[in-house]
Amino acid sequence: MRILLLANYLPDAQESMRRFAGMLETGLAKAGHEVRQLRPSIRAGNLARNESGVKWFGYIDKLVLFPKVLREALEWAEIVHICDHSNSVYIKYLGERPHVVTCHDLLAIRSAQGEISLNETRWSGRRLQSMILDGLRRARQIACVSDATREDVVRMVNCRGAEGKEVTRIYNGLNYPYSPMDRNEAGPRLQGLGLAPDRPFLLHVGGNQWYKNRMGLLRIFAQLHACAVVDNLALVMVGKPWTEEMRRFIHSNALETAVVELRDVAEEDLRALYSSAELMLFPSLAEGFGWPIVEAQACGCPVVASNLAPLTEVGGDAAIYIDPSHPESAALGVGGALKAGPALRLGLREAGLRNVARFSTETMIDAYLGLYERAVGTWVCEPPQRVGYRSSTVAVR
Repeated sequence: MRILLLANYLPDAQESMRRFAGMLETGLAKAGHEVRQLRPSIRAGNLARNESGVKWFGYIDKLVLFPKVLREALEWAEIVHICDHSNSVYIKYLGERPHVVTCHDLLAIRSAQGEISLNETRWSGRRLQSMILDGLRRARQIACVSDATREDVVRMVNCRGAEGKEVTRIYNGLNYPYSPMDRNEAGPRLQGLGLAPDRPFLLHVGGNQWYKNRMGLLRIFAQLHACAVVDNLALVMVGKPWTEEMRRFIHSNALETAVVELRDVAEEDLRALYSSAELMLFPSLAEGFGWPIVEAQACGCPVVASNLAPLTEVGGDAAIYIDPSHPESAALGVGGALKAGPALRLGLREAGLRNVARFSTETMIDAYLGLYERAVGTWVCEPPQRVGYRSSTVAVR
């Protein structure tokens, strides 16, 4: 099968989407298929002088210049996979070409429609999200990365009873071969990151998006630090640089020596962090999937996450859940897990290693190949207006 993967514009710096497209390309090629990755080139974007300019010039690259390149690439492809639903605006250029869209979450669309008061959207953002939603409504095959995301799609894309639509859940696989790292190997890596190998720490992995709740994370840790639940406990935050608000909070709460900022961490160093942390703390306010949960579990790291779907769906019975909107009670839950001793963490470690087996890349690739085959068969065998709507969930083996 000749599969064209539509990937994201690189200046948008969406690392998780870059990894997802790379997983697909590698897995599909390994399965014996011809695969090409296509993304908008950086042309107008090179004229930008600042971050705001990159955004606006980027729209020229993505919405004005790229459609012509896409039309030419369609001559080769048997099926097109739009790897990120934010690129569903390109569906109108596909004609009758079989296609699949992966929907990672509808948080931006929900925010634009006023469903999420914590994240106000400007007029330009509302217009863009309206275009993305229109694109999803044109899609025939939509794969969602969790049941929670699938429920949002069925509700907001108006899929019920729609002609020719199939909305499917396909879990993400691990985007790197994470596994427990021996302390003898992890220790030098921690030292290389500026951490004392014998200092206990909590770990958080994530960016500065509103839903990652990094300020909430700091408030939870400030409560733990004030109570001295564990002597010399640190918080290691892996991801984007701290915001000024975070820096002010850390300074005002005298946490400068207790909170560590790490950027651009290599995969093996991240594996060392997951393997060495007391807990991975993930108090997100919303997610589409929550990759750090399964990454941590794959390394044998106990997870404490928000008591919200899809985090509860992904973490299963192998995590402890807290209310991210109440730092005081969340800190009590984290403190209880820390004080419970090694027996609890060993149980979480073993349960996590079992749980992560649900998220194999091979299973993900097999599921997408089945979806491709149905999409191609539908277009070849039946006129579009005669195709009945199917809503399904791919079984995870």
